[in-house]
Amino acid sequence: MTTSNIRVGVLGCGHWGQNLVRNFNALGAVAAVADPTAAGRELAHRLAPEARIVADPQELFADPSLAGVVIATPAETHAALCTRALEAGKDVFCEKPLALRIEDAERLDRLSRELGRILMVGHILEYHPAIAKLHQLIDEGQLGKVRYAYSNRLNLGKVRREENILWSFAPHDIAVLLRLFGQMPYRVVAAGGTYIQPNIADVTVSQLLFEDGRAAHIFVSWLNPFKEQKLVVIGSKRMATFDDVGKQLVLHDQRVDVREGEPVPVKGEGTLIEYAADEPLRLECTSFLTAIETRKAPVTDGPSAVRVLRVLSALHRSLLTQGCPETIQGG
Repeated sequence: MTTSNIRVGVLGCGHWGQNLVRNFNALGAVAAVADPTAAGRELAHRLAPEARIVADPQELFADPSLAGVVIATPAETHAALCTRALEAGKDVFCEKPLALRIEDAERLDRLSRELGRILMVGHILEYHPAIAKLHQLIDEGQLGKVRYAYSNRLNLGKVRREENILWSFAPHDIAVLLRLFGQMPYRVVAAGGTYIQPNIADVTVSQLLFEDGRAAHIFVSWLNPFKEQKLVVIGSKRMATFDDVGKQLVLHDQRVDVREGEPVPVKGEGTLIEYAADEPLRLECTSFLTAIETRKAPVTDGPSAVRVLRVLSALHRSLLTQGCPETIQGG
């Protein structure tokens, strides 16, 4: 598929937006970039010298040559900007979260379907080749029945002032776990700690409980002495680990059997699983351009964004009470 005939505009060329400008420009798709800051516009000019650089996003919404708009602005602006872009007839790729209120996310999903527009959210981990390979292993029955999974996303990284660690780090892991388990949890629990800024959690531990007895947990922190991004999946036949820092996907021949009524650990060797070396963000950007061209919903579409936000919002309510369980209706 050629993408050079598809033109998009990017809103925001800051901490993460610059990566989107770089990737869409490499795909020959960036026609315009809007950023309200002089520094952002200067950076955009360096990354996409052929693109039109402006300060006002309205110039992108009004440009008939742009098929899509990519939104990489502060989270609190997402709902309003997505609405304006959709109503202007643009397909939209919005960085996570799609909105800060579940009601806004549901409204955007409805609006995109009513207008026949593509709505995509930036859950980048779902485009990671290692995650795709892990799904393949599960589909092939290599792990048996998935019983439990956990994800750690830790770093001494950028501490945000607009959103807490749960909203900043956990959406990626929630998206992957929902896809992995193939269902919504019926109940969630979250607790954490606030150490740097008032009312902005720096560390959270979340638990997702599913109707069939399976469970998952997510540990996120930007107050950690080392960087760790690890997903562990426990199956009835084998276990798997993905270390995104070490770039290793390992299938472990380990399990617990029951023999004569007694649980017996079975410890075997681990096998390093190869996966494609493609950059996840490049794959994500390509997916948006493909969706524009084919009119087929991407993996991380509007309903996917709503599901993640339903879980995230319930976890946030639980966090405010330091661990009171929250039931997700219809989960």
